[in-house]
Amino acid sequence: MNDKQTLLSDLHQARLDRLKEICAEHGLSRNGSVEVLRARLIADLVLDEWDLSPEGIESILNNDLGGVLAVFGVKKSGSIRERRQRLFLHLNHDAKQLTPEKLDTLSRDDLHNLCLKLDLPRSGAKQALLMRVAGVLTSQNGSWGVIKKSLRRPRGEPKAIQIPSPSDEYESANETKIQPQVVVAIEESAHVTEVEVVEDTHENEEVQIIEISPSPMPEIVPESPVVELTESVIVIEGRIAEIDALCRDYLLVGSINDTDDVNAFISSLSEHGLPVNDENAADFVKARLYSLDSIAKAEKDAMHTLPNSWREREALRRFEEARGTLREILPEMITSTSGDMIKARMAFEEKARELNLDLRLPSVSGRLHALFDLQISLDEEIAATDPRTARRTRVVRLLQHGAIHLQSSERRTLDRLERNIEGFEQLVEAILEKSEGSYNDAQQTLVIRFLEKKGYDVNNAELRPRVVAAAGIIGAELGHISPSEIPRIAPGIKVSDTEVDSIIADLKRLAQQFKPKGEPQDIDEDIQLAESVADASDRIASMRNKIDGVDELLARLNISDS
Repeated sequence: MNDKQTLLSDLHQARLDRLKEICAEHGLSRNGSVEVLRARLIADLVLDEWDLSPEGIESILNNDLGGVLAVFGVKKSGSIRERRQRLFLHLNHDAKQLTPEKLDTLSRDDLHNLCLKLDLPRSGAKQALLMRVAGVLTSQNGSWGVIKKSLRRPRGEPKAIQIPSPSDEYESANETKIQPQVVVAIEESAHVTEVEVVEDTHENEEVQIIEISPSPMPEIVPESPVVELTESVIVIEGRIAEIDALCRDYLLVGSINDTDDVNAFISSLSEHGLPVNDENAADFVKARLYSLDSIAKAEKDAMHTLPNSWREREALRRFEEARGTLREILPEMITSTSGDMIKARMAFEEKARELNLDLRLPSVSGRLHALFDLQISLDEEIAATDPRTARRTRVVRLLQHGAIHLQSSERRTLDRLERNIEGFEQLVEAILEKSEGSYNDAQQTLVIRFLEKKGYDVNNAELRPRVVAAAGIIGAELGHISPSEIPRIAPGIKVSDTEVDSIIADLKRLAQQFKPKGEPQDIDEDIQLAESVADASDRIASMRNKIDGVDELLARLNISDS
């Protein structure tokens, strides 16, 4: 054992040339990187008693996997499935060659074989297999392929690592006929305690419980569903860029652990013309969402770490050179898509590819999408403090106030006017500039007339007051008229002309009742109130006549235009 301990320490600290010499001494292949050679030598010379083939790894108990991984010098925590995946990857692949970005170069058979070795579902199209393998590689990023720095360059005496031997346990199992059971995870608040239960077949049938120190609760990540290749899946695969943009937009606020939220998101994709009614198509999107969630986390980590390769360093250098160009074109790109963030993100990615940026690297794609999200946040902040936005919000609020009670045709007219609010502002400003700050019946008539010419059916009792008042707000905000000149719309109580006449008649009759008969009339407060009501009715009639005059003027203008 001492010889193996010494050899293990030498292998941990040896450089590439020394590892090749040891391989030559023992007749092993010298091809591969320093980490590949180190893993090969440890497996053949230190852990020679273990079966470390892909099939043999599946038979290693969870309690032994930690010790085996510690000998290789890689991360040893995690579930039994994650440990077996990590051990297989460390023994059979180069971490710098098998990356999520390079999976596109593999054939479907290669991906199928990887899924088999990594204990993943093996059905579905190539894209589905690729996403499953990419999810594992992303979650295992940094956990395999490179040994711990404390073992590679120790300070002081090398740390002694216990080298497990399977033979002792196998002999004990044969003598006592012990059959180990499945490891049970017992949840205790925010920690997990692993307990291995070992049954003894002696007369007393005692049960021995070995407790292991608690480890942090791992994050539960939903398993990607199995996807079968159908016509709908083929259609969605052809729009994978749009799918990715939609998924990234969801992940800004949504979580893959919220099942209801995920299902609602997938259902909403039908509005974009995606055939998600098919169960396999929905599973395809769900698998892509889970994969992009892992990629997004890897991008976030990669943004704060140094480059791990020459290729990554050069890709980051090209990105920094192109950052200025990307920042300049992004606002125009968002404007050109009419505020559609999904199309804008897709166009932004395409522009990055035209600039020869390697988006397969998480450090590059993470920075690119962070730049896009930053621009969106800045636009929102600017819009919140922009006087023009505040003015338009006030105008739209007035136009749409109580619109639920209007007819569908009237609501469509208001919606159309809201979408073209900029043109409405330009119309009002042009009219008020020519009138030199006057906003009376003539200017209000011109506003209605020009809107009608543009196809807006606003010349009716419901929409005309709203439009005239909205134009007054625009004029006041732009400084053409004073706020007191803004026309006011009637309150929300609606009565017909017949009802108005009836109300006025009742008010006049009430005023007459307050007058004593045959006696000198002493004017008191009640009589004054009644008379003021009568005067108000006269003013209402006068205003009605004025509105009728405006209608007649509009009618004459329409006749003259025709």
